[in-house]
Amino acid sequence: MGTEWKLTNDRPIYLQLTEQIVQRIVSGRYPPASKLPSVRDLAVEAGVNPNTMQRAFAELEREGLVTTNRTAGRIVTEDVTMIESIRGQLAAQKIKEFLDGMELLGFTGSQAANLLAQYAALPSASLEGLPLLENNVNFFEKEEDAL
Repeated sequence: MGTEWKLTNDRPIYLQLTEQIVQRIVSGRYPPASKLPSVRDLAVEAGVNPNTMQRAFAELEREGLVTTNRTAGRIVTEDVTMIESIRGQLAAQKIKEFLDGMELLGFTGSQAANLLAQYAALPSASLEGLPLLENNVNFFEKEEDAL
């Protein structure tokens, strides 16, 4: 289970932990109003100092995603609207990163969307779908012809 935590040295660990716990909340792994694992358990799972995990939880509490109940431990917010809003913001961020990267490769937004739609339609979205890129040379010809 410890391999699920992806930590790097380029940013503060507590921020990376916070982001990954948020991802677990918005994905439904930690549903609204559910009890979270203890700081100690998550610290062991992530391979970090409990104080670092505590700092991540303090950030989540500050943001309102988590509350502390003295008898029940830490609980995910019941505010589904807040969770969905954060989920939408994270999705928009991922889409922007994808489109920016595709633009660096010379793709327009519509070309990137078309390629993504083809890739997503594969039975199993995996690296096996990458040969589709060979067919997408036609994207450039089609757009030039349309001009």
